[in-house]
Amino acid sequence: MSASNVSDLVRAAAAATPDKAALLYHGETVTWAELETRVSACARGLAALGARPGDRVAIHLGNTPDFVVAYFGALRAGCVALPVNTGYTADELAHVIGDSGAAIVITGVSTASLVQAPTVVVTASADWRALLSDRTPAESVGGGEDLAVLLYTSGTSGRPKGAMLTHRALLANLAQSSQIDPPVVADDDVVLLVLPLFHVFGLNAALGAVAQHGATGVLTERFDPVETLDLVRRHGVTNVVGAPPMYVAWSMLPDVGDAFTSVRLALSGAAPLPPTVLHRVLDVTGHHVFEGYGLTETAPVLTTTLMSEVAKPGSIGRPVPGVEIRLVDEHGRLVEEGDPGEIVVRGANLFSGYWPDGSDGPDADGWWSTGDVAVVDDDGDLYLVDRRRELILVSGFNVYPREVEEVLETLDGVEEAAVIGIAHPYTGESVKALVVLADGAALTADDVIAHCARRLARFKCPTAVQFVDELPHSATGKVSKGRLRELQG
Repeated sequence: MSASNVSDLVRAAAAATPDKAALLYHGETVTWAELETRVSACARGLAALGARPGDRVAIHLGNTPDFVVAYFGALRAGCVALPVNTGYTADELAHVIGDSGAAIVITGVSTASLVQAPTVVVTASADWRALLSDRTPAESVGGGEDLAVLLYTSGTSGRPKGAMLTHRALLANLAQSSQIDPPVVADDDVVLLVLPLFHVFGLNAALGAVAQHGATGVLTERFDPVETLDLVRRHGVTNVVGAPPMYVAWSMLPDVGDAFTSVRLALSGAAPLPPTVLHRVLDVTGHHVFEGYGLTETAPVLTTTLMSEVAKPGSIGRPVPGVEIRLVDEHGRLVEEGDPGEIVVRGANLFSGYWPDGSDGPDADGWWSTGDVAVVDDDGDLYLVDRRRELILVSGFNVYPREVEEVLETLDGVEEAAVIGIAHPYTGESVKALVVLADGAALTADDVIAHCARRLARFKCPTAVQFVDELPHSATGKVSKGRLRELQG
């Protein structure tokens, strides 16, 4: 069956292998047939609540079977799934829900108090059980160029903005990745689903691939190095789709080599993997960790070292089949061989612009500028040399300084503030705040960090605060981040 709606993948897997385990979670096994029944029930339940095709359904849940049911159920009903970061504060949640116009929010018992929306459905409640009560099969509504997923990613203006991903884009990236040899996921694989499903890497590259191939996913709500290694060993995990902090932590455990005996393929994305960690994992497990590069806006995979003749440390590899990449200068012209250039991409996996009007999407010829700078070596392998200006990458999550700076500047006693990224051994980077105090103000670093913690998700909060007499400014009056980094050494 050729899928047009992403939820069709679940139906196809259920038809092919109904009794096979689709999801493993804390001792619970959900077969593909049972998952298909729940997805249909969710679609019917959402419609009964008044959800119509195109309506946004926010999913504010961790990596649980309920998330999977809500996600595919929303898509089956023709709605737009809006996975929401579970680390968001009430203010951040309010922005995403308000900006998207989500009328329905599905959340858990522990987070329900944070959510304000016209309709809130709490899992493990009578309302959730009622929503899933009609187990009559439901046909998929919509697909193709219809909007499937709205994922909020931090924007340069300070507030997160929603990247619009169609069914076409999500399915295209799955099809592109499935052409890689060796295959990223096959039907007999057991995939560790530890990356947050509210993040595009976990949502499509991991969960989407499990559904596409009718494989088995092992769900876990948080990354604990010891506990996740136990899951790998206990369930015979064959595929690890991870991020650098996971491999950093695992590489320090004495039994990682034993736990990885069942692993066929180890992948890393969302942030660069330090070469020292890559070598350490290779030494203790015998596995090379294959790295990739992608963005929320590209659903997400653009390149991988699986496409390279030799996977080189520090490289992001080559484009996956069906993705075109150019390196251009500031005028949009192709750079000379060996010169760095901004990555511009084209492919069926690209998003349709930002919510709600499709702004800043691909141009008329289908090309989209990533803002990332790379160089290609003589073998055709790509290396990132710079990221979007000012972007800070904390454990693979985007932090745009302006969002943090705006929060800092609401604190009484702060005259001016600037935020930069600093190296961190576990998360890759962390946030450092440089703060100019108003005359007479007496704030401590703890005061500043606590103020941010009340308004920002934890990964966005500064881990270091430095009080300075002044910040360097450009001729136009803006804080000069380049000069600031130079002064920081």
